Amino acid sequence: MSRGPRTAPKRRPQPPRPRVVTPHAAEGRLDVDALIADRSVQIVVCCGSGGVGKTTTSAALAMRAAEAGRTVCVLTIDPARRLAQSMGLTELDNTPRTVVGAGANGGSLDAMMLDMKRTFDEVVEAHASPEKAAQILANPFYQALSSSFAGTQEYMAMEKLGQLHAQGDWDLIIVDTPPSRSALDFLDAPERLSSMLDGRFIKLLLAPARGPARLLSAGFGLVTSAINKILGAQTLTDVQTFVAAFDTLFGGFRQRAEATYALLKAPGTAFLVVAAPEPAAMREASYFVERLAGDQMPLAGLVVNRVHDDVADLIDLDDARAAARRLAGGEGVAPQVAELLAVHAERVAIAGRERREREGFSRSHPGVPQIPVTALSADVHDLDGLRQIGGLLAR
Repeated sequence: MSRGPRTAPKRRPQPPRPRVVTPHAAEGRLDVDALIADRSVQIVVCCGSGGVGKTTTSAALAMRAAEAGRTVCVLTIDPARRLAQSMGLTELDNTPRTVVGAGANGGSLDAMMLDMKRTFDEVVEAHASPEKAAQILANPFYQALSSSFAGTQEYMAMEKLGQLHAQGDWDLIIVDTPPSRSALDFLDAPERLSSMLDGRFIKLLLAPARGPARLLSAGFGLVTSAINKILGAQTLTDVQTFVAAFDTLFGGFRQRAEATYALLKAPGTAFLVVAAPEPAAMREASYFVERLAGDQMPLAGLVVNRVHDDVADLIDLDDARAAARRLAGGEGVAPQVAELLAVHAERVAIAGRERREREGFSRSHPGVPQIPVTALSADVHDLDGLRQIGGLLAR
């Protein structure tokens, strides 16, 4: 019985190659000091999943850059308060605050936390007449949109980054993004904004304000009647009033968001992906790297936090476990030695798992340099702790 022609197995599509900023790496190792010493680098964006030390990494990087002579502003979009505490500030808000005791050789450090509503208010106040701004700010729909509407934080992150860069007060801005995959949602802000503003619903709501009375046709009346039943007459009125008042600002907002997106792709920007040497965190790191590659964003490399790479390898895992078992039932100091050997064996096992995770990432993303940061015995709570992390980042 003859067989038909064999079909070749389908190849898995290869992920896009990341656009790695190669001058800041050597032999697969990320050179953080070279990154912050490069005066052409004006923006560093730290992204990664939650709980991997991204906020601390951002602050430590900002601290080290300031003490290397850069004038730095670190912007956190993470609602956690750890950044303020570690820098000795009672609070962070939408205004950059000087970190006392940070900086050397002419360098300085300011820190701030994104307040999305205040940033939205500032956009309205800056780009509308006083009368129009007052009308928008008092509108109930605007108040809800600026405080909790999905995507507003990402839009405002783009806006604030653009504002800080345009001010020209700093030669390096470090952005600490939210602790989830939504950390990269601000890359979609221009497109989402354009889609929203060009949507049929918005155009429908703008029709009465933009056209003559004849546009209030029977068809429009039927639609508004249906929306009234769903939302309520007052809500629809609030939305229509807001959209009509805000119409003149939409175009400028979209243009600024697109300009900031272009800034993120420019040679003066570098993205750092931050992870922990654990399977879930490294999978997230792969997602971030592939997403950045797909958007052709400039990637500096991967920071792997809390690595147990300080374990002496004089006694390997099997020997340590065997010796611990032999000494466990002994007398005198033997049980204590057995416990120490068991602890050593566990740390060697952890270090081995972490090394395999990092090697697996390297195989999947061979062009992405890494820097491991050794785990500390305690959390970082002050400037000295940030300096210590900065030293580990640049070793």
